[in-house]
Amino acid sequence: MTPVASLMNKITQFAKSPQGQRAIQQATQKAQQFAKDPKNRAKIDQLRSKLQGGGGKGAR
Repeated sequence: MTPVASLMNKITQFAKSPQGQRAIQQATQKAQQFAKDPKNRAKIDQLRSKLQGGGGKGAR
């Protein structure tokens, strides 16, 4: 097994474990709280619009 496959296997096993499920749930809750903050929401929307329609604007 390659090192990358071994690492992916360990990550998958952790994600399926009760401890991994709790960690995923906590991270999801934190991300949702972050996204609900109006200041953060504006930053997210601004970044999204840059990535989606940025074509050549601001690109270096």
